[in-house]
Amino acid sequence: MSNSESSWRKSMEPRLKEFKFNLYRIRNNPLSLLGIGLILLNILLAIFSPFIAEPNTPDPYKIPKFFSTEPLPPNSEHPFGTSGPSGYYDIFYGVVWGARMSLRISFTVIFAAIIIGVFVGTAAGMFGGMIDEVLMRITDVFMALPGLVLAMAVASVLGRNITNLMLALIITWWPGFARVIRGEVLKTKQETYVEAARAVGAGPLTIVFRHILPNAIFPIIIMSSMNLGSIVMAASTLSFLGLGAEPGTAEWGAIISEGRNWMLQGAWWTTLFPGLAIFTYVLGWNLLGDAFRDILDPKLRRSMM
Repeated sequence: MSNSESSWRKSMEPRLKEFKFNLYRIRNNPLSLLGIGLILLNILLAIFSPFIAEPNTPDPYKIPKFFSTEPLPPNSEHPFGTSGPSGYYDIFYGVVWGARMSLRISFTVIFAAIIIGVFVGTAAGMFGGMIDEVLMRITDVFMALPGLVLAMAVASVLGRNITNLMLALIITWWPGFARVIRGEVLKTKQETYVEAARAVGAGPLTIVFRHILPNAIFPIIIMSSMNLGSIVMAASTLSFLGLGAEPGTAEWGAIISEGRNWMLQGAWWTTLFPGLAIFTYVLGWNLLGDAFRDILDPKLRRSMM
């Protein structure tokens, strides 16, 4: 064994030990395993939705042939029953294809919100002074309004479709990330290793991307995993209120909205199955967020080691 290979193995030993410890923590936490299982279920539904519920043409959610004026209960042809204004929406199609729609909405919104929030928060924390004041006051304006109310206002102005729904949620979600990353940058840039990097002549971009952000990003990971479920909850709420997905879209909140009137007449299936889909999605990401917090929080890690 060469010296370079031996040194590489030694350098990897702490990381390997860390990885094994994290796996041990997850395996011995039933709630973490449940969260991972629920998330995998939704991901598998999204990936294999064309095979689980072969899409109709042109809309995968709308039954092509009008056949009933009232919703039908679950049966062999429609496992979750039917719903909609006149009973021509297949709920099974909506729930299965809604998993793909929910993943698309939540990951698009969280990615864009993180990009905006990290840019604003890092600039405010690094430069301070007037830049910090201006950026944080803009952030405060957005945070002063209740998130759902702000999203409703933006969605009502932009119009009713999935793209505008995601834009409304991005505008609502980025300030929280900006606040968190600013606090982490302010704390991290005072660390000794950052001062040492400045002393050896490292530039601002090198300090930010190599020394500050990698050590300040962990709270963002935890926050993101928990917010992925909250985003779908907010999107479903907007669709239920008529401000999100268009009628006939395979989106869980829209399905509940289309079936809520029938529920009062005893058609329980029109809201039960999409409601369970939202419940499992949100629960899975919240449980995974708790697992990430246990793994990445230094105080909790020291108490377990």
